Amino acid sequence: MTRVIQRRGAFLALVIGLPLLVGAGPGGCVDSDNGSLLAGVPVQRGDLHISVVQRGNLEAKDAVSIASEIEGRTTILYLINEGTHVTEGELLVELDASALEDRKVTQEILVQNAEAAFTKAKQQYEIQKSENESSIDAAKNTVQFSEMDLNKYLDGDWPQQLQVAAEEIVLAEEEKARAEERLNWSRDLAEKGFLTRTELEGDELAFNRSEILLQQAKRSKELLIEYDNPRQLKQLEADLAEARRELQRTEMRSEARLVDFEAALNSSERKLDLEREKLEKTLEQIERARIVSPVDGMVVYTREGRGRWGSDEPMQEGSEVRERQEILTIPTANGLIAEASVHESVLKQVVQGLRCEVTVDALPGLQFDGTVEFVAPLPDQNSWWANPNTRLFRTRIAIDSTHAEMRPGMSCSIEFLIDDIEDALYVPLQAVNLDGERTLCFVETADAPEPRDVEVGRSNDKYVEIKKGLSEGELVPPGFTPKGDSGEGRGRSRSRGKGDKGDKPATAGEAAVAASKKPTSSSGAERDARTSKGRPDKGAGADAGATGATGTAE
Repeated sequence: MTRVIQRRGAFLALVIGLPLLVGAGPGGCVDSDNGSLLAGVPVQRGDLHISVVQRGNLEAKDAVSIASEIEGRTTILYLINEGTHVTEGELLVELDASALEDRKVTQEILVQNAEAAFTKAKQQYEIQKSENESSIDAAKNTVQFSEMDLNKYLDGDWPQQLQVAAEEIVLAEEEKARAEERLNWSRDLAEKGFLTRTELEGDELAFNRSEILLQQAKRSKELLIEYDNPRQLKQLEADLAEARRELQRTEMRSEARLVDFEAALNSSERKLDLEREKLEKTLEQIERARIVSPVDGMVVYTREGRGRWGSDEPMQEGSEVRERQEILTIPTANGLIAEASVHESVLKQVVQGLRCEVTVDALPGLQFDGTVEFVAPLPDQNSWWANPNTRLFRTRIAIDSTHAEMRPGMSCSIEFLIDDIEDALYVPLQAVNLDGERTLCFVETADAPEPRDVEVGRSNDKYVEIKKGLSEGELVPPGFTPKGDSGEGRGRSRSRGKGDKGDKPATAGEAAVAASKKPTSSSGAERDARTSKGRPDKGAGADAGATGATGTAE
């Protein structure tokens, strides 16, 4: 959603413009320059808006990337003007290909030499190959004959022998069955006295003979299966194996005679393929020196933080680019995003899904809603050039709706909507002071401003939340210096070190630091403490640092 807004004045100007304050009479404070009496500021109650402001740039949400595809480094000879609307197939970039043209001529000569060497090696190989075929064919015939003998035994001789042995067993079993039946009949007759003992013994002998013949037939079959057949089969298989080994020896001897010619052929063939691939690659590289537009759209140069101070340097004719380095982009019509670098002091507050308000410098009075889409897990290395002690994290903001006049590369201001504290007591940042381990405000009374211990909460660029110690409507003089402190004392307070706790109360920036160290402090106070660390000990100046990137952005 787009809204028309009225920009708030930069708080930094208010901070810089605050005069040094010295003690006054009861119920007020005095300007040290002209001695005029300044009234205190009442403690207010209401909703306190917590946010972080960062500077950023607009970028295309989706864009076609145009990058160098030439190996190594090359120079841009021609580069279409930024902002030009191009059509598909229009020339965008021309890279220096003079070295590639020289390489092309050299490579064509190498290809011709490789083709001649390959032809010679191929003919020599074919001659030797023909001489080896005769000896190999003879060895193959021997193998074929051995295979036929083995197949004849397996498919003819062995099944016939096995069948004969089985038939002999069947006949012996029938003879035994008849002898057994006759013996049983004779035994019945002998018991009844119709058959003599001699006749019965004759039948028993016949039965025993038939049983012995059956066992002999079975043993013959077993011997045939266990010994005769394996021996004959082994002999035939050995003959076949020997014939095959002889074939292998013949082939290896032939291959040994052919190996030199084959190696020369393969080497010349691979060299020819390699030289051809190099020539094709060189031709492709020459073609890629001219880059045309794959789509219709507007040209946007790629900027990289390559300067000593992390400044963005746009592409231009004469610039040197490396392989796969992006030269320009052609945004599509899928919308815009905002990109910013968030300081590490506010990183925990700027999270994915956080709502934002984006204002574009080129479109004053308009405000666009957005959402944090991505926060880099590691700091941006380009920011280290400007300040090795600064860590900035790239952040991408999805803009809900855009304007027709918005363009990629435009500067913008992004306000991250951290929180809204309802029904909060708050005072100006300059009204909070630090005295050793105490966080206090000076409250106007009938006699003179008196110090009072307070517990602070979160803050924005102007106000700080008061959790305990003050009541609504009480007057607190901003930047108050207790009456009786000399100019020397004030100077000592502004420059004192960490161990000088015996001097006068500190200002709001140091108060935020002290509040962040207390267990009851909120996350906002911790942020104020981190951002105010190391800033001058001067009322609003220190407290402006408590807003983190806000003061810098504005």
